[in-house]
Amino acid sequence: MKAMIINEFGNSDVFTAAEIANPQVKAGHVVIEVAATSVNTVDMMIREMGEALAPLSPALPGVLGMDFAGTITEVGEGVTKFAVGDEVYGCAGGLADLQGALAQYMLADERLIAHKPKTLSMREAAAIPLVGITAYEGLVRAGVSKGQNVLVHGGAGGVGHIALQLAKHFGANVFTTVGADSQFKLMEKLGATAINYRTEQVADYVAKHTEGNGFDVVFDSVGGANINNSFEAAALNGQIATTVAMLDLDLTPAHFKGLSLHVVFMLIPMLHNFKRQQHGDILTELAKIVDAGELTPIVDANEFSLELVAKAHDHLASGKALGKVVIDV
Repeated sequence: MKAMIINEFGNSDVFTAAEIANPQVKAGHVVIEVAATSVNTVDMMIREMGEALAPLSPALPGVLGMDFAGTITEVGEGVTKFAVGDEVYGCAGGLADLQGALAQYMLADERLIAHKPKTLSMREAAAIPLVGITAYEGLVRAGVSKGQNVLVHGGAGGVGHIALQLAKHFGANVFTTVGADSQFKLMEKLGATAINYRTEQVADYVAKHTEGNGFDVVFDSVGGANINNSFEAAALNGQIATTVAMLDLDLTPAHFKGLSLHVVFMLIPMLHNFKRQQHGDILTELAKIVDAGELTPIVDANEFSLELVAKAHDHLASGKALGKVVIDV
């Protein structure tokens, strides 16, 4: 089968077209003919950093690509929820010893996939899994509920634009930080009140939108040093979910507010074969929310074939992409 492989780690030019062996079906797994895959920041990090990201990085030569949408061509022993011909989506490869989606076919653990939302194309469905699971997990762990004031940092990003729609679905009053006024209309269309973090200080928008009380839940898809802004924005006994917590951090502000911090690392089930069914369950729930008209992935208008994966990575890295970058396989 056709695949784009990497024989070394580095810049986007490490991708090479190759013919590799078709995956062999095994118990508890399905073989999927991949229709589309989306590019995530972690895909680029693995490609660039290699061994420095162990145990995420695959042995070489490797096939990257975590998210996918496609059609099942074979089912293994013990698989009961899926059949040949089913259209599915998920995040099931592209790291460690799991072959990724930058190939015509891939093997996937049935616990990591779900039936594709009926109302979405393959391209749109492929844009959801990693960011959707991350957003859903973070909000649920933070206990988001109806009537709460929820702040999403980075609402125009891959995880952020899903998180704010899910928070709205859960009945919250949603606010989001963005870097440009030009993004306001899209954020409002998705159900959130936009805040330009470049022109408004944290104290100012906390006073303006929460009467100085702070936000009940802060979903921080920016992370890093921005976690300090999340601490400042949160209400007393507030909940903070972050997707990027790799930093040295003074927790004193969190202590004096009695905050709870939830670190979301959605690759754990894939890496450690730990509670994988939770991902399948979340994807099933996300499909219902999508088909109910309450969640819409934003897909970048640029189209890339499998052979143009390097250009797709470069486009995401440029910061010019509007929504998820998707590759047609």
